[in-house]
Amino acid sequence: MKATSTAGCFLMCVPLLVMAKGPTLKIRIQGTDLATPVEITEKAILDDFNVWTGAGVEINGIPQRKGFIVDWEKGPVVEPPATLRRYEVSFYVMHQRPSSYVVSYVYDPATGKGYVHLPGKGENFNASNTFLILRGVEGNWLSATDRWTDLAKPLIERAKAGAKVP
Repeated sequence: MKATSTAGCFLMCVPLLVMAKGPTLKIRIQGTDLATPVEITEKAILDDFNVWTGAGVEINGIPQRKGFIVDWEKGPVVEPPATLRRYEVSFYVMHQRPSSYVVSYVYDPATGKGYVHLPGKGENFNASNTFLILRGVEGNWLSATDRWTDLAKPLIERAKAGAKVP
């Protein structure tokens, strides 16, 4: 009888667990050199940079190596020079309630590459990020995907110039 009730509870809870990780609602890029923050709300773009993909995600027992804004296959990299502008990028998601997953982003014009920092233990946003998803590489700088950098760089440049960014 106990096994039946445990199985029944599991079957009732599975849909709740699956529904708990909802869509990305908005991406916001903030920086001290931006006239106004960049806000991205286009569904097609939000779907391309889904928080629930990449490191920390398994599908059918297979760890995922693609997704989000990080090139996970390259692994951790050396911290970019402190002289480069850092931007706070917030991914507003639905997870039981609206929440946000926050990372730092840096673009290096000398190399044309972007970098992402996942906050580590004791850093701002680590606790709220790891509540949403534990990736196993928190506290490291990682290479941004070219796709993310190709999107973020011109939006940041327009916001620096004071232009309204869609």
